[in-house]
Amino acid sequence: MDRPIFIVGSARSGTTLLQRMMRSHSRISSPTGESHFFIPLYKNRDSYGDLSKTENVKHILEEMRRINREYVEEDLKGIDFNTDTLAQQLVQENKASVVEIISSLMEKNAIGEGKKRWLEKTPYYVLNIKTILEMFPDAQFINIIRDGRDCALSMIDRKRDLKIFNMYHAANIWKQYVETGQKSKEYLGNEHYFEIRYEDLINDPDRTLRRICLFLNEDFEQSMVDFEKSKDPNSKTPMLGKSIQKANSEKWRSRMSNRNIQLFESIAGDTLKHNDYPVLSKCKPLPKLTEYFYEIHKRFSIWYYKKVL
Repeated sequence: MDRPIFIVGSARSGTTLLQRMMRSHSRISSPTGESHFFIPLYKNRDSYGDLSKTENVKHILEEMRRINREYVEEDLKGIDFNTDTLAQQLVQENKASVVEIISSLMEKNAIGEGKKRWLEKTPYYVLNIKTILEMFPDAQFINIIRDGRDCALSMIDRKRDLKIFNMYHAANIWKQYVETGQKSKEYLGNEHYFEIRYEDLINDPDRTLRRICLFLNEDFEQSMVDFEKSKDPNSKTPMLGKSIQKANSEKWRSRMSNRNIQLFESIAGDTLKHNDYPVLSKCKPLPKLTEYFYEIHKRFSIWYYKKVL
């Protein structure tokens, strides 16, 4: 099967929209969710024992389910995630490592969807690109970047599931994800790394998707622009049920207070400038007491939502 593709980036930066577009390509398969288990399974790879034994392979599959039940039971559209059957198949096929098991699972899902190539989208993998590359040396990465202030507003709108409760925390997360992703280009090079801006994707999807296809060595298909819309009324990304919304940018100009703009830019202003986003404030460093306050607020909020709600 052809080279795997990974979409990475900060939360709420358009990774899901891009995933939906890419899986509308006739050759590219992608589960409709985020795996979250690639890294923990790989880090614990020495603990699963002899993978020529069915029970050990089944244990890995059950770990996938424990980490993300929704992904394996609902998002893998091309296979039936029956751990007994899959474990037997994987042993018969001599899949003797965690990477081979994960890769085979994704390949089986792609084949089940009638596709030739698989794509995975889990935004936080941007912090683990070196590990992903170690797992899949021929992988290609698409890093999508969106104005951090729009990301921050969206993160806080989704604070309960993203566990991001204030603008200070959102700014630091965005800065970390963007800078880590862009630094990876130094060792990935143009063969493995491609970068786009969310704003370019929604304003000129045809051109942006053509550039992505050129990077992936795939033919451009109009079906990517006219991607299959979500029919889920409870989707966490409402835009997936609509055509591309060109107006879905610079919301921060009307929704974000001057105080929060200054707060965000004091933390991530240099990263905004590096990516050619306009900066309105002087980006003065925050006083240590202010940083301490926001850090305490973050920790308390995480505890509260975990223990009380």
